[in-house]
Amino acid sequence: MKAIICTKYGSPDVLQLQEVAKPAPKDNEVLIKIHASVVTPANCAFRKGDPFMVKLIYGFTKPRLAIQGVEFAGEIETIGKDVKLFKKGDQVFGMSPNSFGAHAEYLCLREDRLVAIKSAGLSYEEAVAICDGATTALTFLRDKVHVQRGQKVLINGASGAVGCYAVQLAKYFGANVTGVCSTANVALVKSLGADQVIDYTKEDFTQNGQTYDVIFDAVGKSSFSRCKDALTAKGVYLSTAVTPGIALQMLWTAKSSGKKAMFATAGLEQSKENLNFLNELGEAGEIKAIIDRHYPLENIAEAHRYVEQGHKKGNVVITLQ
Repeated sequence: MKAIICTKYGSPDVLQLQEVAKPAPKDNEVLIKIHASVVTPANCAFRKGDPFMVKLIYGFTKPRLAIQGVEFAGEIETIGKDVKLFKKGDQVFGMSPNSFGAHAEYLCLREDRLVAIKSAGLSYEEAVAICDGATTALTFLRDKVHVQRGQKVLINGASGAVGCYAVQLAKYFGANVTGVCSTANVALVKSLGADQVIDYTKEDFTQNGQTYDVIFDAVGKSSFSRCKDALTAKGVYLSTAVTPGIALQMLWTAKSSGKKAMFATAGLEQSKENLNFLNELGEAGEIKAIIDRHYPLENIAEAHRYVEQGHKKGNVVITLQ
């Protein structure tokens, strides 16, 4: 099979399309023929080995997992003899956060891992796009802060892969949503249901006198200290950036009855239930996939270069079929 191999840390040029052995499923595994995957900022971090924490976890001198890619959508081609939850031909989507492997034509996963049946109403590309950013947004907004109807929620980076789904999910849960983005993305964020949109090139949301029950920094470009005055008395600041600063702020505010800082290891806190929930919302039209660009597998280095520019709208999808 064809796969993108990364055997050393570096620029997108380290990504090489190679022919490798097609995996065979074990008794409790399914073999998935991948139709679509994504390139995310996390993929770029794993490729570079930056921040340094990546090397501590995934290989100090070189990547321990040569085939990257976490999110996928595809069709089950073969099942192991003990598999009960799936059958050949099932259209599925999901995540492989522990073993990666989605940037290839085939992937084997245990049936009890993060694999779910894809709705017929969603394309492979739409399913993998929703699987990417929406799973993270769901973990933060529903599970960490339990967003409620009537709350005021601000999403910083509202046009990115996490932010565009955070806007939609916060609206689904009944919040009054303010999105923060650049001038070029104001119309997009409005179309996602944001009640107000702040153009950060013209206005600083921390200085306009407004306060919010939740400030979700979906791009990790702000800080608790900067946003503190824009929080209500018991407001919560959320960040997708796992930095020493947010870790200290989280510990410092954990026992406080007032304003708090929080982050989550969202990729490691997913479940089949989350996938099924988002699949149902996508099928019902409650959330929609936002796809900026498509790249074929062989052009994945170009996809990495584009993602690293930091200006993508929603998801960058890799197509394999």
